[in-house]
Amino acid sequence: MTTTTTQQPTAATATHTRRLDLAQQAPAAFKAQIAFDAAARAGLDPTVAELVEIRASQLNGCAYCLHMHTKDARKHGESEERLYLLAAWREARHFYTPREQAALALTEAVTLVAQGGVPDDVYDEAAAHFDETELAHLLAKIISINTWNRIAITSARRAGTDMRVAARG
Repeated sequence: MTTTTTQQPTAATATHTRRLDLAQQAPAAFKAQIAFDAAARAGLDPTVAELVEIRASQLNGCAYCLHMHTKDARKHGESEERLYLLAAWREARHFYTPREQAALALTEAVTLVAQGGVPDDVYDEAAAHFDETELAHLLAKIISINTWNRIAITSARRAGTDMRVAARG
């Protein structure tokens, strides 16, 4: 007896047809997302912002954002070691400050919110390391990168390209 399995295409295996460009087709919404992201980042330590963007992008499987934000992090002085270990930060805590760990834990909980919500202990730990304004900006940054991941994945943005360059054009 021969069985045939049909594998559903994944983000990694799908061949992409031309996809919608949100910036062109809904420019007001796209500009609002840019403004939201800038406002979130304005109240946050740049290192924490980059770690959050990279970790959420890892969890969401967004190669486009991973490429962009690891490149940005390197430009801002982030070490290769910390970038390599970020996916396993819980096993390499000594590479990250307690504040960064709290931000990463909150990032994971918010990004994976459907898997169990945001536990009180995770939220409380973040609140212990960030004042209310910083915590609000951290949450906004986490929400923003999750939105960007979804835009990039749905639009089939290719890793190694950077739509920010084209927008500055």
